[in-house]
Amino acid sequence: MYSKIQSASVLGINAFLVEIETHLDNALPNFIIVGLPDSAVKESKERVTAAIKNSGIPFPAKKITINLAPADVRKEGSAFDLPIALGILSAINIIPPESTESILFLGELSLEGALRPIHGALPIAYEAKKLGFRAIALPESNANEAALVDDIDVLPFSSLLQIVNYLNGNESVEPRVVDKYKIFEESQFNYNLDFADVKGQQNVKRALEVAAAGGHNILMIGPPGSGKTMLAKRIPSILPPLTLDEALETTKIHSVAGLLQNNEALITVRPFRSPHHTISDAALVGGGMNKIKPGEISLAHHGVLFLDELPEFARNVLEVLRQPLEDKKICISRTKMTIEYPANFMLVCSMNPCPCGNYGNPYQECTCSPGQIQKYQSKISGPLLDRIDIHIEVPAVKYQELTDKSSGERSEEIRKRVIKARQIQAERFKNYKNIFKNADMGSKEIRKFCQLDEKSQEILRIAMNRLALSARAYDKILKVSRTIADLENSEIIKPHHISEAIQYRSLDRGFWH
Repeated sequence: MYSKIQSASVLGINAFLVEIETHLDNALPNFIIVGLPDSAVKESKERVTAAIKNSGIPFPAKKITINLAPADVRKEGSAFDLPIALGILSAINIIPPESTESILFLGELSLEGALRPIHGALPIAYEAKKLGFRAIALPESNANEAALVDDIDVLPFSSLLQIVNYLNGNESVEPRVVDKYKIFEESQFNYNLDFADVKGQQNVKRALEVAAAGGHNILMIGPPGSGKTMLAKRIPSILPPLTLDEALETTKIHSVAGLLQNNEALITVRPFRSPHHTISDAALVGGGMNKIKPGEISLAHHGVLFLDELPEFARNVLEVLRQPLEDKKICISRTKMTIEYPANFMLVCSMNPCPCGNYGNPYQECTCSPGQIQKYQSKISGPLLDRIDIHIEVPAVKYQELTDKSSGERSEEIRKRVIKARQIQAERFKNYKNIFKNADMGSKEIRKFCQLDEKSQEILRIAMNRLALSARAYDKILKVSRTIADLENSEIIKPHHISEAIQYRSLDRGFWH
């Protein structure tokens, strides 16, 4: 007795087809799963056996062999429970073999036969559509995300018995329909935090506006309680809204990571990830001993990665950021495979100016020695700092500013200016591959789009000599000045644009000296 059921598994943020072959022999009762299953797949035989029995279906007293093809690729997760159970039931004619044709099945089974949610339903639905399947059958909790894919029926089920009845024609199930365009339009600007909540810090707000407009990475340096974290959490509210393609890609990553809430369909706001400084390098960039999962940098894709108290992170953790900051992706290599996750995020960091946090604070005396301050600064490597375009000082908030009852500028107004600047950049780089905003420019593009007049050149020359700026800092200043000019809808970079950009190099200007 033999049957074949189609299922799928996830690799990176994409999926691949897995055929569940079932063979029953008249031998001593046994249950074997082959085809490189991980421990979760091996344990599925206990769940499948109990689920079939508790659904009121007799379990065959035979030798059962399950093969997961292709046999040379490791299979992970509990999504194979349902197709394995259906393979057994098809082999003993509880369900007609032809009823499972052109349907892809996936789902975890509880011991009583209920279906539980799985990871990666959205990329699997995309793969099912690409391979020409008529429908995909999966747990009710995953139906909304899978229904984002057009031209394939998404059949939601709550139990094994319900699927058996459906395949035997005894029960009907309505395909799940989700209007992704309506969801996208209705919840694009669903932010609870607003820049108007922040008292004072006008210079810092301006720097964050410039960073958002050009996609520049930014480092905020200031004493405790000056508002660094409060400002960082509001950055997504001034970024341009996600496009539908970006929203779908972001949802894919969160689906694979298992971070979508039950029945959540589409992530429509830019992610904001703020890992604790005790995070490991694998948790930050992705990986794992057995099951490879996307890390914080991929979960922040198309959004913001905020590293609070930057020097408190382990040195090796910070160093692994260098490659994804350049490549906008991360490749994780294992013995038999390489997995690639997207990682195009805006890096926002904050730090105290010294271990006690009061260096430069007019209201509190710093108790740190020059050696302690230098050691604290050296925890962040030069190559990582070179990848941060803007360094801005965040001073302690004055009493007058804290008690000022007038409301600051709302995020909506700032976002309008940011969107206009991004539109200028989109037009500028429309014929360039992998360049979408000013922060993405290389040396060639900087020479073409960041030309200066004589007065601007003189200002930059003086700054380079007095501050001993590096060649990379020179490029950063030009890129940031180009963004400032875009915010003013200026085709040329003017002297005051260059002057403002130079002010955003606190560390180069000897902040600690």
